[in-house]
Amino acid sequence: MLNFNTDNGYLEGLARGIKAGLLKQGDYHVLVQCETLEDLKLHLQDTDYGEFLANEPSPLTVGTIEEKIREKFVREFLHLRNQAVEPLSTFLDYITYSYMIDNIVLLITGTLHGRPIAELMTKCHPLGTFLEMETLNIASNPAELYNAVLVDTPLAPYFIDCISEQDLNELNIEIIRNTLYKAYLEDFYEFCKKLGGKTAEVMCEILAFEADRRAFIITINSFGTELSNEDRSKLYPTCGKLYPEGLSALSKANDFEQVKAIAAYYCHLSNQIYSI
Repeated sequence: MLNFNTDNGYLEGLARGIKAGLLKQGDYHVLVQCETLEDLKLHLQDTDYGEFLANEPSPLTVGTIEEKIREKFVREFLHLRNQAVEPLSTFLDYITYSYMIDNIVLLITGTLHGRPIAELMTKCHPLGTFLEMETLNIASNPAELYNAVLVDTPLAPYFIDCISEQDLNELNIEIIRNTLYKAYLEDFYEFCKKLGGKTAEVMCEILAFEADRRAFIITINSFGTELSNEDRSKLYPTCGKLYPEGLSALSKANDFEQVKAIAAYYCHLSNQIYSI
């Protein structure tokens, strides 16, 4: 306990403070009564969200509110990350990897369409940025971007194990995204499992749900495409409740009704397990 307080006591206090500042049910009851964005801003002034819109001129837009909320969230997250020590620091890094994957896929897609990297950078999620991202500005085509990612980014292990330079074409973009997410989720799952305790208990359930969710989405999105059942099955993360029998059944599904039947069966099975 003494070691916990030394390494994580300050961060726990921060986390509790951030949680205490979340909007309450009463706040949401008031917000649904707001008729304009200015009314929303006025109510938020009495909450922990009051400052992030204080200097924004009228008229407010939804885009501005979304941007400022994201900035607040990222600022708080990065402060937690900068104060963290192992293994919490690595855990928080893992959380950012999904945003990094989406950012890298965005950059690959943009370069395939001849868009300047500098322009694409402005569209990246701030939680998925990293120091080495600046070096990606020198990439003028997908091949150069691939080599930069392979060498300089935290996602390099996933690229080395899963993707080759020849895969970088427009038809393979979603396959690349799903391949990276498969490697990422399985890696994150194993990390949490090794940590054990409450982290494993809570996070393995969350990651298993995300793995199964992606398996269903991959299956449904593959209908009407050239993706074979065998290739589809290679994209499924194997750290979910569906593994192995459920994933095998999904790989053979050919229409939405078959997917619904598999989902209904495993939802029923999951409910039985949780009720024990």
